[in-house]
Amino acid sequence: MTRSPRVRRPATLASLAAELGVSRTTVSNAYNRPDQLSVQLRTRVLETARRMGYPGPDPVARSLRTRQARAVGLLLTEELSFAFSDPAALGFLEGLASACEDAGQGLLLMPASRRDAEHSPVNQASVDGFVVYSVHERDPHLRAVLERPLPTVVADQPMDLPGVDRVGVDDRGGMLALARHLTGLGHRRIGVICMRLSDTRHDGYVDGERLRRTSYPVQRARLGGLREGLAEAGVDWAEVPVLERYEHSAEAGASAAAQLLDEHPGLTAVACTSDVLALGVLRLAAERGHPVPGKLSVAGFDGVPEAMRAGLTTVRQPVHDKGRAAGELLLGRGERTEPKTVILPTELVEGTTTAQPATQDRWFSGL
Repeated sequence: MTRSPRVRRPATLASLAAELGVSRTTVSNAYNRPDQLSVQLRTRVLETARRMGYPGPDPVARSLRTRQARAVGLLLTEELSFAFSDPAALGFLEGLASACEDAGQGLLLMPASRRDAEHSPVNQASVDGFVVYSVHERDPHLRAVLERPLPTVVADQPMDLPGVDRVGVDDRGGMLALARHLTGLGHRRIGVICMRLSDTRHDGYVDGERLRRTSYPVQRARLGGLREGLAEAGVDWAEVPVLERYEHSAEAGASAAAQLLDEHPGLTAVACTSDVLALGVLRLAAERGHPVPGKLSVAGFDGVPEAMRAGLTTVRQPVHDKGRAAGELLLGRGERTEPKTVILPTELVEGTTTAQPATQDRWFSGL
């Protein structure tokens, strides 16, 4: 009969203390309060721990003892890949991560789709607070966050939650500046492509009632800024075609551009509520062999790196600063009881994709 190999038991704080001939408090201080020990003693403790295979204090036990997880939870109501594929979300994530890093905090990503609505990962998350990234106001995972007695910061939306800090940007003002830019160039026939306005799928035109009832106030603010700016130039919003796309991708922007321009061939400009959608418009124009801005001016919102490389006229928002501000609001809250809102400025970047409208020739004439 073959003898099973002898398994060495892992070292514990007690066995390490016995080996060193010191108290367990001394061993604990070597990891948690190094200023309480001499350099020589702490070095001897750590070297003996490595030799014996002692991994250090149990982080779970320490968390239970201190009631601190030393981690921030980031709630995303999209697939996990969204945080790394959507350029605006990625910039926000980088900013938030930098704030956590400076504070010695970890960052737990919690993608929470509608499939998880009944068993939200929020309920079991071991974190000291939450950052909620741009969700609709009826999101069940947001409700789960608000039911936990932990500090919370909302990025972008929803707005005006009682007792909750918020960080956002001047969405309305940014789009107002973009509208004034387009009308200042002479554009009056302008189409719009926007991101989703509801958690239920809709890929089509937006009427006033749908916009009024949107559960994404950031989109309402951006479209409101466009409406205000166009009205200043005498453009009736009722005559402006607005197309919504549920998916946020360049492919969705391209499909919306095809529909918009086929059905409204007299348009001279397309304004999008995100750069990702606007990049899709540029792709569609290139595929059809129509020059931008010679035949069509195109503009977006966000100022993401790919858009800047493409020379897109856009409203740049400080996504990295927004993420960092969210982290600093959460980690620096302390004993503050009143909620705080931080609104960051936006900047109109005039790129190479907008110019004065061409002649009155129809954009799709001859197709």
